[in-house]
Formats: sequence, C-alpha cells, structure tokens
Amino acid sequence: MKNNIKRCDKLLLILTLLYSLLGLIMIFSSSSVAAVYRYGLSTNYYFIRQLLFTLVGFVFGFVFILNFPIKKYKIFIPIGFIILVCLLMFVLTGESTNGAKSWLNIGSFGIQPTEFAKLYLIIFFAYFYGYRLKTMKNKYAIFFPLIIAIIFFILIIMQPDLGGSLILVGIVSMMFFSIPLPKNKMNKIIKISAIIGIIAIIFLFQFGGNILNETQAKRLKYKNPCSRYTEDTGYQVCNSLISVSNGGLFGLGLGNSTQKYLYLPEAHTDFIFSIVLEELGAIVGTLIIIGYIIILFRILNIARNALFLSGSIIAYGTFSLMILHIFVNLLGILGLIPLTGVPLPFLSYGGSFNLVIITLLFIVQRVVIESKNIKRKKELQNI
Repeated sequence: MKNNIKRCDKLLLILTLLYSLLGLIMIFSSSSVAAVYRYGLSTNYYFIRQLLFTLVGFVFGFVFILNFPIKKYKIFIPIGFIILVCLLMFVLTGESTNGAKSWLNIGSFGIQPTEFAKLYLIIFFAYFYGYRLKTMKNKYAIFFPLIIAIIFFILIIMQPDLGGSLILVGIVSMMFFSIPLPKNKMNKIIKISAIIGIIAIIFLFQFGGNILNETQAKRLKYKNPCSRYTEDTGYQVCNSLISVSNGGLFGLGLGNSTQKYLYLPEAHTDFIFSIVLEELGAIVGTLIIIGYIIILFRILNIARNALFLSGSIIAYGTFSLMILHIFVNLLGILGLIPLTGVPLPFLSYGGSFNLVIITLLFIVQRVVIESKNIKRKKELQNI
C-alpha cells in the first residue's frame, strides 16, 4: 500500500485533501444557521454527515481503490447495473423534494442514485471500450454503452432531474468522443450522433413541458434575477449576487456571511461558492478557481499519458464530470445560465456526490499507478 501511495500523483492527492478540508469548513460555516433556524437541528448536523461521507471516501480510496486493479472492475458491472436501475426506479415512487424525486432515504441518511449512475457509466465505458473494443465483431456493438446511458438518462429525467440528466449526457458525450476509433467509423458515429441529437431536441421542444414540473420550468427564466426579487425565479440568484457583492476583495471573514441567515435557501449546497466569496472574498475565490484548473489539468494530463485505454477513458470521464459540474454551478449562481441545482465539487454539501468525486479521483490515481507499472515492465523487458 505504501508503494502505491508513493506512485500517486502527489499534487492531485494534496489538492484532493485540501479541497475536501475546505469543503468541510465552508459547509459548517454556511449550514449552521439554516440547520438551527430552518430545520431545528444542531449547528454541526450537515458538517458531521459530510465528514462521515468524506472519511468513508478516503478510507475506501487508500485501502481498496489504490490496491485494486482496474481490470477487475468487470465483476461489479452486471450487479451494479441491476442495483442502479432498481434504485433509480424506486426513487420515482418516493416523495418530491424541490420539485424532483432524486433522494433515497436510508435511515437518517439520504443518497442520490443519480450520482452513482455517473460513476457507473464512467467505469462501464472504460471497461467496455478498454478491454473489448479490439475484439468487437459486430460494427454496431460499439453503441451498446450508449444504450445503457440512455436507460439511465430516461430514469433520471423522469424524476425529473434536468441538471443531473444534462451532466450525464455531457459526460457520456465527452468520453465517447475520446475513444480512438478509425476515421471511417468516427464519421459514421458523428452522423448518427447528430441525428440522435436532432431527435432529442425535437422531443424536448414537443414534450419538454410535460417532462419538467412547474418549478423547473420557471428556472428557464433566469435573466435579470433582481428585477424579479419577489418571485421564485429571481429571489435565489439575486441573493446570490448580493452575497458575492458583499464579500468584495477580502470578504467579511469566515462565519460572517449575512446572506446565509435564510436569505439563500440552499447556502450549503447550490450556493456554497456565493458564501465562500462573501466570507473569504474574491481573491480567495479566484485562488479556489485556479486550484480547480490545476486539478482539471492534472486529470487531463493523466488521461493523455495513460498507457492503457480504459485508464485514459476513466480519467477523461472524471475530467468531464468535474468540469461540467464546476461550469454549470458557477454560471448558474451568477445568473448567466438557468439554475439547475448542480453541486460544486468538494465544496457543496452532498454525501453521494462527494463520495463519488473522491472515489473517481482515487481511481484516477490507480490509473497513474498502473501506467507506471506498465512503463516499468517495458523498461525491464528492454534491459
């Protein structure tokens, strides 16, 4: 285990630890008021839950993921698909929260199967194209993973979780086009993908009103939020902008946000970065974004330099998930795109999402380890 830790990407590992710690601090700061005054809970209620999921992620990562070969993930693929389909279907029978049925309550904890569906698809794509691409006899078999993705997409959009379903489409698309295919096959795939995209757009225009509930349909009205302060369509984002403005360059100080006093309904989840800017200031906020960019470039570099295809796909999938979540969250809270309720990696409260992010980053570290092992074997063979 010590040898595997030494072979990890040190900078990526340090940033993973630092951002997880920062996330815990900001979740405690942003959620303490709402926990007491809105939900009648203890001030550290959300902090403790996020801490538990974070610890589980790191223990599982260091003890299991770093030491488990990626090739053996195939044993989890069939049972994983069955479990996730059952969970996504079961969620549809539950109670609606914020206009969507996305949560599954297990005791005092809630999990989001949608987040684990993203993790599953990244692993499934990596296994299917990494180990079966060269042996495919049927030219149409290459589209099989897309069928699995479509099944998940349908179940997620039925919740309806527009943000989650769009993120899933983005991850799948970016992974699919990262696969090294012959030009003639790629041209056919692009044509088929374009046709599917056109059909999907027509479908959304025709039936989008039936898919989205009233709350989510209102979110499409996002411009000039402060002109609609008394309406649901403007209240949250306008308070987010006020929070950003309050912070200035240096912030009001950790714990001193005024907007978390029930002005921002989801201060510890969707709008966590607004609280970061209010309390820590634009300078710290800029440093956090720079840190995200470094993390993304490290993952992208690992994807490009991976010495086996499945490892490259996993890294590209992780890169896709993180960059999409970062862009959609930040642009949403600034009122530049519709607000979709997409969490920000590490910082937003959400045990399922945080666990998935940590798990994926440890799997990316396993890609680094296996690539180094392959390189070492080749060097020994050339001696």
